[in-house]
Amino acid sequence: MARSRRKLGEILVGWGIITAAQAEQAMGVAKGAGKRLGDVLVELGFAKEEHVAKALANQFGMEYVDLAASGAGKQVDMKLIPEDLIKKHTILPLERSGGRLKLIIHDPMDLELLDMLRFRLNVEIEPRLAAKSQIKKFIESHFGGGGNPAVSSAKMVGPGESLITESIDKTVDRSVDRSMDKSIDVASEDAPIVRLCNRIITEAVKSRASDIHIEPMADRVRLRYRIDGVCIERDNLPKRMQNSLLSRFKLMAGINIAERRVPQDGRIKFPVDDVAIDFRVSACPAYHGESIVLRILRPDSVRIGLENLGFEADNLQVFNRIIRRPNGIFLVTGPTGSGKTTTLYSALDVLNRPDKKIITAEDPVEYNFAGINQCQVNEKIELTFPAILRSMLRQAPNVILVGEIRDKEVAEIAVQAALTGHLVFSTLHTNDAPSAITRLIDIGVKPFLVASSIQAIMAQRLIRILCNQCKAIDPDPDHKYLRLVGITPEEAKGRVHKAVGCPNCNNTGYRGRKAIFELMSMNSEIRDLAFKLAPIAQIRRAAIANGMRPLVGDGKLKVLKGVTTPDEVSRSTQIEEAVVNG
Repeated sequence: MARSRRKLGEILVGWGIITAAQAEQAMGVAKGAGKRLGDVLVELGFAKEEHVAKALANQFGMEYVDLAASGAGKQVDMKLIPEDLIKKHTILPLERSGGRLKLIIHDPMDLELLDMLRFRLNVEIEPRLAAKSQIKKFIESHFGGGGNPAVSSAKMVGPGESLITESIDKTVDRSVDRSMDKSIDVASEDAPIVRLCNRIITEAVKSRASDIHIEPMADRVRLRYRIDGVCIERDNLPKRMQNSLLSRFKLMAGINIAERRVPQDGRIKFPVDDVAIDFRVSACPAYHGESIVLRILRPDSVRIGLENLGFEADNLQVFNRIIRRPNGIFLVTGPTGSGKTTTLYSALDVLNRPDKKIITAEDPVEYNFAGINQCQVNEKIELTFPAILRSMLRQAPNVILVGEIRDKEVAEIAVQAALTGHLVFSTLHTNDAPSAITRLIDIGVKPFLVASSIQAIMAQRLIRILCNQCKAIDPDPDHKYLRLVGITPEEAKGRVHKAVGCPNCNNTGYRGRKAIFELMSMNSEIRDLAFKLAPIAQIRRAAIANGMRPLVGDGKLKVLKGVTTPDEVSRSTQIEEAVVNG
């Protein structure tokens, strides 16, 4: 009888690499996102890839090979199997004798690969295990790049290095008079500008960036990445490269490269580490040339599960109850980039079952979900939000998602849908939850319709969370920031942490983001106040009395739990008394 294998989390906890709490958290993320536990542990920064590989080797009774150790590469013999197999499957041959091949792999559960290699090479495979990144690095150093040529040419460079290599600098046309460089030609993957653009995209994705900003200045082209909501300047590119660089990105996005006077939008699909990543591209004319922004769309970012969005236990319980109601409107409010789409998609992911019909109207559709009917707004053919919504209601849906309530017409259709037995999700741009009521009334929706159709309103902000590998207790936290988030010096003792900085978080002290929430459930008192056009302050007091925790209160809980810092919370929200008296 086969012995039962120890679980990966148990092995790493036993070795002291991670804590039991971290293992449990990672398992929750892995389950919600449909990922492997090892990948999630590395993404969350709880364990290094090498630790996970060693634990997998232990779990499957395999030998672990550390390719980073001195002399380890001397055992590898690349001539034993064809180059295309090595690059395509990220494997390394060690030794072949008597019909047996010792082979380094990175995934012990990929039995199909082992079967295919046995058949193709006509040998018995003896697998060894190594970290995937180490295998890739070895292949790149040997062959000068593996897998997709577009990706292999875009190797990661250190934060201090320039993205402009000597070969790119020499080859790019130095004449600023020409409209663009011939090297933007898509047919040549080795063209210098193509290599540079591929390198920028690949590095940004691997750095966990959400946006790439290419901004022409008077004497340079500034390149910035937005990581965890903060823009970081990556490089200053020569001004002479501006036309070629912008034209190449526009060409990749399917944008008219000859048009530079009006804003344009496009999309790019680009493979990074064998995963096709979507980018939403925006080109906007500016004083020194077109500013281009690439928004990186990661499907896994909207499938992280409700538990990992940042909900406290009480708010999560209320949220779960609200999204399962048969009808009514659920609004999520906050500024651009506050995670509203992620929250709504996470809710839809929970509700996405065969017995429910879900339709969305979005502008644009950013993430594709199986089982959900997603409609893209197209103003050119008069496929507007109202047109899609009217059509939706004839399709008998259970759940409707309206990307954003922008005007009276959309708001009224959403309200009518909610009153006729549909559950409607949507977003609105307001600073807090109670303001959404007066905003809808200002748009032109009748107060009694607002009062009767809305089930709940949730405001949210995204805050950076501390890096687990370097955070430390702050012995003397800044009293100004403590006051801004409503923490007394007595509460802060031994509980408030500070950002330190290490290689895992690029020396920022933060890695990843979570949301803070303000969840207002409607009750008879709040409905009555909405109907009577009561001031926001009065609605807010009633909501707090009904159990709503303000944004700053949610942030305070996370500070005292050691998840984030007082200054990070105060960047997004502050208590009113602190602002007045500060």
